This record gives sequence, structure tokens and C-alpha cells, in this order.
Amino acid sequence: MTATSAASDGLEGVVAAETVLSEVDGANGVLIVRGRSLDELAGRTTYEDVVGLLFAGFYEDLPADIPAALGAARAEVFAEVAALDTGVLDRNPIEAMRALTARLADGDDAQVAFRLLAAPAVFTAAVVRAQAGEAPIAPDPSLRHAADILRMLRGAPASAAEADALDTYLVTVADHGLNASTFAARVVASTRAGLTSAVLAGISALKGPLHGGAPGPVIEMLDAIGEPSNARAWIEGALARGDRLMGFGHRVYKVRDPRADALKAAVRWLDARQGRLEFAEAVEAAALAILREHKPNRSLQTNVEFYTALLLEALAFPPSAFTNVFAMGRVAGWLAHAREQLAGGRLIRPASVYVGPMPKKAA
Repeated sequence: MTATSAASDGLEGVVAAETVLSEVDGANGVLIVRGRSLDELAGRTTYEDVVGLLFAGFYEDLPADIPAALGAARAEVFAEVAALDTGVLDRNPIEAMRALTARLADGDDAQVAFRLLAAPAVFTAAVVRAQAGEAPIAPDPSLRHAADILRMLRGAPASAAEADALDTYLVTVADHGLNASTFAARVVASTRAGLTSAVLAGISALKGPLHGGAPGPVIEMLDAIGEPSNARAWIEGALARGDRLMGFGHRVYKVRDPRADALKAAVRWLDARQGRLEFAEAVEAAALAILREHKPNRSLQTNVEFYTALLLEALAFPPSAFTNVFAMGRVAGWLAHAREQLAGGRLIRPASVYVGPMPKKAA
């Protein structure tokens, strides 16, 4: 965009990068990650596999055994958990995790990248446990990433279904076009500040309630509604107050978010949660019907946040840490985009259009 062109609110429609990493087709509800659709990946592959898919060609020193490298990285970054103190623990989980991540050295190679892949998982589990008065649990490098996350969080092995469900989530959110946090990471990477700096920018952007901070309020909404018969009155009341209905509508998708169905399927694997799922489906149906009535000119469909909330609640993550779990998955995308940006070599420096006052001419 040139200095004389019209400004775009929120950079809507402005192309800021070319990427081989992911494509978000909002008109048709399709997500493609390096040539593979979400349907091919979610529930069918592991997070480690998607890391390999995203990192291929961007890290010359990419380990041949990605699960082993990620397990070793979890063990390595656990040493930083010793820095947990009241100053860190008094913060909310995303800020505490960000503070610990900032202790990791910057750099641009795969060793740095794998430490950053491990950091949100290790630090979040440690923070959540410490804030609950429980001792952090050291990683088990022999486990796959999703299973070890749940073990470090809960202090007991996860079932295969639980590990598969979390893997589905991590795969589903690993990359999603040039969203706010990914763009922030690319901007910082373009300055050659290093991967840790880029990831910290991504975490900071993800923290906002209009981005990764959104799933938590979905649980608050479901708890406030209580039972299906209350859904219509509660939702209509929220819309009358001008409240944003969390879990519905998306900046890019004009049809149903494909990630919502992938995560809904993962919730179904957790048999103990079927009553909660049926309740959520009833709330979802009521919300979609009311949105069609109140906003007939807008296509407001279920987005990833709605079933993210249900899945992470089922896996015993506290709502205060939902954004942290988002970071556990999205960090792979940030790191791939950072390296792609470095390969291009250009500093991201868009133009702005000055609309302020001009200096007065001398008399």
C-alpha cells in the first residue's frame, strides 16, 4: 500500500505476504496446510507430523526424529521452571508462560525452534499446577507431545482417547493464514531479532480477547445458560445488550468454520462428556437460529472457539489457561512463518497515511 492509497481498516484485503504454509478459504470453509486439507490432518495425524510438515525446507538442521527431538526439548526447557516465583505466579497463566518463555535464548536454528515448541506446554502445565498449590511435574521425553502435556498437567497418564483429542486440537490450530499473532511474529522475525522474540510477539497478540483469548468466555456462557430451555432467553438478552456472542462469527469464514467440526468430533471420543456435548449442541442450534433472525444479512456461523472450549474443559484445562493451549499448537505456525519471512529477507515496513494536522505556515 502506498502513502497515497486509501487506508484499509484492519488491513482488510491487503496482501502482506506470499506463503506456502496455509490457505484459509473463507468462502468455502476450507483450511489447507502445505497442500493437505484439514480433513486429511485432524484426527488422522499427530502434532509432531504437522511440525515436520510445516518446518520442512525452512530448517536446514531439522532433526530426522521429530518426536524424540521435541521430547528432549521439553526436558531441556523444564529447567526454567525453577524460575517460578510469586512474581510470576501472581500473573494469569498466559502472562506467566510468556515470562518464562522470555528466559529462553534467541536464535534462528532448529534447536531454538524446538525449545520454543516445547515451552508453552511445559510452562503452562507447571504454572497451572503451581497456582493450584501442586508441584510441577517433569516431562517424559519418551511420550508423544499431547500425551505428555496431559500427564504434566494432571499428574497421571492420559488415556489414548484423551491424547488423541488433544492432538487433534493442536493439529487443528497449528497454522491458519496470516492471523494477528502470525503476522506479529513475522513482523518481528523480519527485523532478525530471533525466533524467541518472534514467538513472544505471537504470544502477546494471541493473548487478546479478540484473538486467542476468546474460548474462555464460551464456558462462562454455557455455565450461565445452565440448561437448554434457558438458551433462547439468555442469548436474546445478550444480543439486546450488544454483547458479542463468543463462539460464533469469524473475520474470514463466511460459512461454518471447518475447525469447529474437527473439534466437535474429538469431543465425541470422550465418552464421559456426552451430556455436556448434547447441551452445547442445543445451545449452538439456538444461537444459530437467533442469529439468523436478528442478523439476517450476516453469515454468523459456529467458529473454532465454541468446541475448543468444550474440548479443553473436558481435558481438565482451566478456562484461564485456554489461550495457553492455543499457543501450544500455534507456535509451530509462528516458527514456520518466521523462517519463511527470513528466507525472503525483507523488513516488513508498511506505509501509513497521515491524517493529522499540518504545521501552520509562518506569517
